[in-house]
Amino acid sequence: MKNASAVSKKTVVLPFSKLKQAIAVCLRDLGFITEVSKKTEKDNISVLEITLSYNGGVSKINDVKRISKPSRRVYFGAKDLHTVKNGHGATILSTPKGILSNSQAKKELVGGEALFMIW
Repeated sequence: MKNASAVSKKTVVLPFSKLKQAIAVCLRDLGFITEVSKKTEKDNISVLEITLSYNGGVSKINDVKRISKPSRRVYFGAKDLHTVKNGHGATILSTPKGILSNSQAKKELVGGEALFMIW
């Protein structure tokens, strides 16, 4: 999505998974993307079609930084969560209550594995 927004693409098509769909729904709620839809292409292959969000021709996704990696998992408690770029970004977490942003996780008082930061 970061590369597609850098070249002003309108949509991105990804292979479908429940995790990707949950992350896309969280990003839609934050306003980084406008629409998420599951579609079936030929040979019954499910794909996830994501429509990116732009503000006056400028992408709302400026940068994405991956936090947890297979070699190093990073976990945050509810009290350890902070704002990203003075509230203009978000940290996406995998929590026991599903995929949540840092602000949603603070409200729910849950922590979890930090997947990435987006701003």
